[in-house]
Amino acid sequence: MFSGSLVAIITPMLADGQVDYVSLKKLLNYQVDNGTDGLVIMGTTGEAATIPFSEQLTVMQFVIDEVRGRVKIIAGNGSNSTAEAIEKTKQLNELAIDGFLTVTPYYNKPTQAGMVAHFKAVAAATDKPVLLYNVPGRTGVDMLADTVAKLTAVSNIVGIKEATGSLARLAELQKLCPNDFLLLSGDDASACEFLLQGGHGVISVTTNVAPLAMSQMIKAAMQQDRTAAEQIDQTLQGLHRDLFIESNPIPSKWALWRLGLINSDFARLPLTQLEPIHQSAIEQALHQANLKF
Repeated sequence: MFSGSLVAIITPMLADGQVDYVSLKKLLNYQVDNGTDGLVIMGTTGEAATIPFSEQLTVMQFVIDEVRGRVKIIAGNGSNSTAEAIEKTKQLNELAIDGFLTVTPYYNKPTQAGMVAHFKAVAAATDKPVLLYNVPGRTGVDMLADTVAKLTAVSNIVGIKEATGSLARLAELQKLCPNDFLLLSGDDASACEFLLQGGHGVISVTTNVAPLAMSQMIKAAMQQDRTAAEQIDQTLQGLHRDLFIESNPIPSKWALWRLGLINSDFARLPLTQLEPIHQSAIEQALHQANLKF
């Protein structure tokens, strides 16, 4: 269903802040042509927080029309209001997407019981598969493995993007969840080992910039070829680290601009453009990954 190399794709913008559909088309084909198995649209990396939902729907339809079923399309539908997440899900459900990525409610810090109720309500608004998304560093709340295990009883909750970077958490999930429950890494730096220890795929930021190498690393790791996977991953460690040298997706946008894949690295406020002091670090990471600019 959702496995292998999935990208949490950026939303390219022009210098005036409008979505750059020419660059978006280029990026979509860059991903599809270089082995990416699925696209996550309007997640954290896609700047969903600063893009009105009506505009998100327009971007989503553009992606659907351009991709034409070549890879899976997963829509971000998260909110810290359950009612709003349900309404977004219902509208997105009308589009030809393959499923949803639903982040834990952020800022208001629900209890574990509150998260169970939230995800059950959101999943009930669609017949399409739903991936849970746990990213405590962004949301301020950690969905524990016991909570995830309870949610596996919901028929269309099919997996989780687990972004704590904890391999101990992976082991907990493997122990408590059914074997067919999808365990996807949301932390590029630990993704190789996550897969070698039995994970099913990665929803990646690094893949924005280096889709071919990430696809090759992920395939090798999922085939338990540790030597090949680690050899490729070593070339990507600079990107795994430095694409977070400032808030994501600021560094990814600058890297894609440096590679000539987008026309501008503009991001909507309160995000800004990459500080000049960090540009050389990104360039070194691109060199390490054998990406030419």
